[in-house]
Amino acid sequence: SHTVRDRGRFILSSIWTETARPPHFAALEKDCKTDGLVIGGGMAGCLCAYQLVQRGMDCMLVEADRIGGTTKNTTAKLTMQHGLIYRDIARHFGRESALLYWQAHAAALREFARLCARIDCDYQPQDSDVYSRRESPALEEEFRTLERMGAPVIWKDHTALPFPAQAAVCWPDQAMFHPLKFLHHIAKELKVYEKSRVLHVDEHTLTLENGIVKAENIVFATHYPFVNVPGYYFLKMHQERSYVLALADMERELRGMYLGIDTDGLSFRNWKGHLLIGGAGHRTGEKTTGGQYQKLWHAAQKYFPGCRESARWSAQDCMTLDQIPYIGRYGHTRKNWYVATGFGKWGMTGSMTAAMILSDIISGRDNPDAEIFSPQRRNIPQEAGSAANEIGHAIRGLVGGKEVQKPVRCTHLGCHLTWNPEEQVYECPCHGSRFDEEGRVIDGPAQKDLSTS
Repeated sequence: SHTVRDRGRFILSSIWTETARPPHFAALEKDCKTDGLVIGGGMAGCLCAYQLVQRGMDCMLVEADRIGGTTKNTTAKLTMQHGLIYRDIARHFGRESALLYWQAHAAALREFARLCARIDCDYQPQDSDVYSRRESPALEEEFRTLERMGAPVIWKDHTALPFPAQAAVCWPDQAMFHPLKFLHHIAKELKVYEKSRVLHVDEHTLTLENGIVKAENIVFATHYPFVNVPGYYFLKMHQERSYVLALADMERELRGMYLGIDTDGLSFRNWKGHLLIGGAGHRTGEKTTGGQYQKLWHAAQKYFPGCRESARWSAQDCMTLDQIPYIGRYGHTRKNWYVATGFGKWGMTGSMTAAMILSDIISGRDNPDAEIFSPQRRNIPQEAGSAANEIGHAIRGLVGGKEVQKPVRCTHLGCHLTWNPEEQVYECPCHGSRFDEEGRVIDGPAQKDLSTS
């Protein structure tokens, strides 16, 4: 079993972390110059660096801790099927934009397939179903939108799930893989520096703990951008938690990948005799009573009697105002800064999409898919309501809400922190920063520990 206990509590560790051997990279301890510098060693950062190197650029990557920090907690589905995204994009931006979104992620899947053909990373083609247990006009609208776009989707009245689904939209020939085996292989081909936190960025100059780097082009792939101005991403995103159990001793394998669109919907996929069941999500900092893993375990016992829990972990996802990632120039006043963030629940295909778009932009190539992902895009009616909601959360966080007994403020913008008893961490309900029991930063955008604020 990968799930162990310490003083009566579970130690959270993903099944990917327990089944991969990470490479180790030295810290940066000198001043240097480079054409391209990527900040952040997750899937997005490593793929951006890889694609830039493939285009002939001298590029390096710096990571504050160890590579794969956010990536290790994914469910690792490689799919163009992102919930009801095509319906929503077509509604707010038009069908042409929905086509561009599809086209970009289709290219990402092809690139993953090409790279995985030479990497031992448990890559496996698999159908992907988005389903509902209830009558769902929204699911029907998603299907009709995809049909009109020419997508090869299939409408299903039943699935292989152990409970009745009213309907499902199936997208054949998607895939799943072991994200860390893939990431570690890619990283070995790059110039990577771990334990190398960026303290300050000014135009082309980056100040790190033990060195200064001069870079012509800078890519922020830190999950959540830590520089507030320009960009103002703290007004355009929030973060959410979701939870995963890995189940062993299954009577049979559940073929395919599944995502439920209902409020209590669950996610499923297999990996080598284990079934990953995910869900019970919430906005970071807003579940102060816990019980999320217990909800998943109740579902596991109900639908898969006799199963055994083999691991449990959680993920942190950046959610944009319109569900589309921010990929492109960081802000109007920083022409050589670029950003990749806001992938929602779809960080794997989003990371490859970002890498392909940014490497094209930086190397001077035209990319027809870039416009829809631009951080400077405008969709005023929808953004106004969403931005007002984010500001409301920030105000409540600043004045205080349901918080820990002794008020503690986030080192990012001063919001009151809440205590997550499920994982024994402090969380910021404004922008999603998280700190461990000792006050150390474990998720940004905060850069400073509580003890050093």
